[in-house]
Amino acid sequence: MIAVTVLLIALTALFDQPVAGGEWGVLAVLAVVLICYFSWGRRTLDGSGSLPGLLYAGVLLVALGVGISFDPTFAFLQIILFPSLWVLSANTKQAVVLNLLAIVPITLGYWAYFGPTGILTGVGSGVLAVAFSLSLGAWITSIERAGTERATLLDELLAVQGQLAAANREVGVDSERARLAREIHDTIAQSLTGLVMVAQRAGGELARATDAGNSGASAASLAGARADVELIESMARDALTEARGLVAAIAPVRVESTLAEALARLAERFERETGVQVHTELAALGPGGTGGALGAELDVVLLRCAQEALGNVRKHAQAGTASLGVIRGADQVVLTVSDDGVGPGSAADTAAATGFGLAGMTERLALVGGTLRLEPALPRGSRLTVTIPLGTAELGATPLGTTPLGTAAPGSAATAAGDSVTGVSA
Repeated sequence: MIAVTVLLIALTALFDQPVAGGEWGVLAVLAVVLICYFSWGRRTLDGSGSLPGLLYAGVLLVALGVGISFDPTFAFLQIILFPSLWVLSANTKQAVVLNLLAIVPITLGYWAYFGPTGILTGVGSGVLAVAFSLSLGAWITSIERAGTERATLLDELLAVQGQLAAANREVGVDSERARLAREIHDTIAQSLTGLVMVAQRAGGELARATDAGNSGASAASLAGARADVELIESMARDALTEARGLVAAIAPVRVESTLAEALARLAERFERETGVQVHTELAALGPGGTGGALGAELDVVLLRCAQEALGNVRKHAQAGTASLGVIRGADQVVLTVSDDGVGPGSAADTAAATGFGLAGMTERLALVGGTLRLEPALPRGSRLTVTIPLGTAELGATPLGTTPLGTAAPGSAATAAGDSVTGVSA
């Protein structure tokens, strides 16, 4: 830009008709400007307001006045002078001062060329040029300031985003720990509890077989112990399957089954483990459990809630019978587990209500908008009721058992379960 402007001024000086010898004065001034620019001036155009930069600005101001004194067309130098003054200044105040100083060499140049009559022309020309420069410079400065502020804001937003990402990672870690704790409690811990009870029962049968006085009683006790050992083996295999499903969450256990069949198998296994008779009412899930599927997400939630409820009956209720039922309405599905045990007023049941199991069940239900209620049952015992609203997306188009839970939407309760609906087998 500077080189082109200097070339235009030089051509104008050569082909115009200035005073005698004036063209050589213009060319000499241009030569000085170019030498100063290439020697140190171009290195000072960084807006630092350094002393070399201010000296270069002074050279431009003096060159403007001297050049105009040889030929008024040298005023073209203002094209590079005023932008350079803004670039060479450290701040707006310094730029304004340098712009105002430019009026002096412009006026002196016109006065030297035209005489006293050129003073008014020089002042008017200088004032107009400075006014235009200040207006344009202020506008460009405001744009630059806005850009700087936005860049600063962007940096702050990126920093906050990084902090939020770190916080989300921490929350995700805590959530994953809580999820794993729930899964271990709802699957492996329940299976191990059953193993302990059946093993104790088998030990009792063996003790009776040893102490029995007649061969008939001894044979019966041994048969009972043998059945318990077979049950322990089956339960241990189920626990191993559940453990593998938790470890390999990205490859959930696939079992071809329905929710109704899974609940029925759960009740059957509970009877075998505890001797507590369980009545089931699963007709609301359709014939054979195949009609009107709820979807993998709700299936897993209902199955886990049924497991936890029966687990509490096993540990705290001291019941002789229990019931497990599912009622499906137009806008909600209700799971009910009741027993004829000691009831929620007992110390044992109070411990169950405040333990991790019901808390984990409540958290799991919250993921699908469900609620839980524990209350006394008549004439005795307790009743646990789980209510889950049915949304527009709860009807599953794919039969249960053909789609593993791992295909559910990320972050859903189904994904959190890390298992297919029938991860529990009899």
